[in-house]
Amino acid sequence: MSGADLVIAAGGDGTINEVMNGLVGTETPLAILPAGTANVLAVEMRINAGIRHAAARLHELVPRRIAAGVFHPEQGQPRYFLLMAGAGFDADIVRRVQPGWKRRLGKGAYWLASLSRLGARLPQIEVRMNGGRLRTGFAVASRVRNYGGDLEIARNVTLLDSDLEVTAFPGATTWPYGLFMGAVAMGLHTRLPGVFCKRGDAMELHPVDGGRIYVQLDGELAGHLPGRLEAVPASLTLLTPADLPGRYGLDSRWRT
Repeated sequence: MSGADLVIAAGGDGTINEVMNGLVGTETPLAILPAGTANVLAVEMRINAGIRHAAARLHELVPRRIAAGVFHPEQGQPRYFLLMAGAGFDADIVRRVQPGWKRRLGKGAYWLASLSRLGARLPQIEVRMNGGRLRTGFAVASRVRNYGGDLEIARNVTLLDSDLEVTAFPGATTWPYGLFMGAVAMGLHTRLPGVFCKRGDAMELHPVDGGRIYVQLDGELAGHLPGRLEAVPASLTLLTPADLPGRYGLDSRWRT
């Protein structure tokens, strides 16, 4: 990518993730033309009215130097993410979705995979962050509010922030997650007992019982725990709308 004036990625969030991994640490700007299944980045930037509409607006976008997230597995190479990193339940769902399901059902493929796991035991994760520890079956570190194209798990983070908003849901099985996702849809999940939501620059995740717990980055399977997630400030140049919102006005560092 060195020497290019601009790189345009046409595709879904997984394709954009592949491209941005080659651009982190360079000065080359990235622009997107959204396609694919969920298009979380396009929703976040409000350019999700279709690929033609996004192409027509390219000249209106402005370059911004933003943070990227990075996953450092204990074994293997680090990998960057632009939107979110999930460990536990959601990564297991990503692992189980068949390509044919996505072609036929779109986002419905993920709901189908979720239903197939009803009642399953969730291996527990120990999250170490900001000097504290907790156990969870599903943790997501977000750089954007949107999750999966339809929901908002993170409530206050934006692409213009330089840290991560971490949300963790308790539960030894998948049964409570219907309630959790219903509360997410209504914007009430942070009021539920045991739901953890805080801001920070980095977190470590370790399997409690030594089992294999998967990690997804921007909706694509990206390895397994143990590992470390952190934000890398000012590491990627992204073309965004000029009116892209910044902070949402709440405490950016520590929220319960």
